[in-house]
Amino acid sequence: MSLLMARISRNMCLCQPALRLVAYQCRMLSTVADPPAEQPAEFYDIIIAGGGMVGTTLACSLGKNPQLADRRILLLEAAAGFKPCSADAYSNRVSAISKGTHRLMQAIGAWPQIEATRVKPVLKMQVWDACSDALITFNYDDLADNISWIVENDVLLASVYRQLETVKSVEIRYSARIEECRLIRDGADMSTVRLENGSRLKCELLIGADGYNSLVRRSMGVDNFTLAYNQMGVVATLKLAGRPANNVTAWQRFLPTGPIALLPLNDEMSSLVWSTSVPEAKRLLQLDEPSFVAAINEAFNKTYPRNNVIEDVMKNVNSLISTSSGSRLERAPVIESVLEKSRAAFPLGLGHTSTYVGQGVCLIGDAAHRVHPLAGQGVNLGFGDVQCLTETLAEANYSGLGLNNLAQLTKYEQERLKHNVPVLLTTHGLQRLYTTDFPPIVGLRSIGLTITNVLPPVKKFLMNYAMS
Repeated sequence: MSLLMARISRNMCLCQPALRLVAYQCRMLSTVADPPAEQPAEFYDIIIAGGGMVGTTLACSLGKNPQLADRRILLLEAAAGFKPCSADAYSNRVSAISKGTHRLMQAIGAWPQIEATRVKPVLKMQVWDACSDALITFNYDDLADNISWIVENDVLLASVYRQLETVKSVEIRYSARIEECRLIRDGADMSTVRLENGSRLKCELLIGADGYNSLVRRSMGVDNFTLAYNQMGVVATLKLAGRPANNVTAWQRFLPTGPIALLPLNDEMSSLVWSTSVPEAKRLLQLDEPSFVAAINEAFNKTYPRNNVIEDVMKNVNSLISTSSGSRLERAPVIESVLEKSRAAFPLGLGHTSTYVGQGVCLIGDAAHRVHPLAGQGVNLGFGDVQCLTETLAEANYSGLGLNNLAQLTKYEQERLKHNVPVLLTTHGLQRLYTTDFPPIVGLRSIGLTITNVLPPVKKFLMNYAMS
């Protein structure tokens, strides 16, 4: 009996490796056959992709609208968290805030915080041609009203975020990078977003506020016209020499290589936006501080070669028109120094998508349109989108039409196209018109600028249209 038991024990030991192999293969087959269940999708009424200035402002505007109080809104931000702006450190990226944007910031409650941090009103603007000294000035009578306000992007964003923290219907999700979007027209009953961390989200309306490389726009499959200007915008924060008593003028000079602008930050400092060729931009970034300051001062004051025919034509034009309504060329402030580490550059281009909306999806800001910064209208177009889309969705929700109703979203698109396309075409035309020193073109633009300058109603119309 003991011999029989010993043989059975020996055979079982010999079989153990084979049994373990069979068990392992069974587990592998079970894993292949039964994959883990996909995470259920979280539902939000509206998902906004992109937590920049425009996307964040839209979230705040929607969340504070009483006709949308019953809707859950999610803001997806790729950054790891909100970074408050410093009370001492100035940002090198600024925006010229229009009156329309000013009204929007007041409506969502962000303007008092902006004023309490840093903002500078612009009461006057001088634009002139380096190839002819033809100029135009903009200001309201007796400087009684602001043309615009210069606000650092970080200050504006921080002020909107503080308001957003008080809106209970809006949730912010940080480190939220979108991996894939499935739209309603792809066969789903709702738009679906999958994040890089595996989270799945569903919504009635997906809004792309994710910049000119928008993933939401690419998911829509629409045409997007783009044009690279082969230029870069060089930005920096500058300290003025002599400390002007009242630094309220925005200066812009059109050089043969592109415009250079000086925007007031306070009575001692201004912000630089210099559009120039890519090689020149790279050279400017590599200069030491004294050489960089000298280059800026030269750009505002250098006398470029003049064409004698154009000079004679302009003398005749000036003698024929009344000079009582004209303006005399004033010198821009002298730059003393540049703040450390404030120099940077970014590529410039034009872009416009063929459509802003689809079933359950729409685009705002740079995701829909991108313009040259020479007129300071880029971010204002985006904020105009915010105002219009908020009104459209509030009306649709109040009427019971739903947030993804294509007919309602098309109203938003049509309204914004009326404003965005003319601005886009105008800024593109100005960019082409003023980046050449070809004498006939210089002559025509100089005559046009000079005549417009002596027609106050025309100037007032241009100011009101651009800054409305």
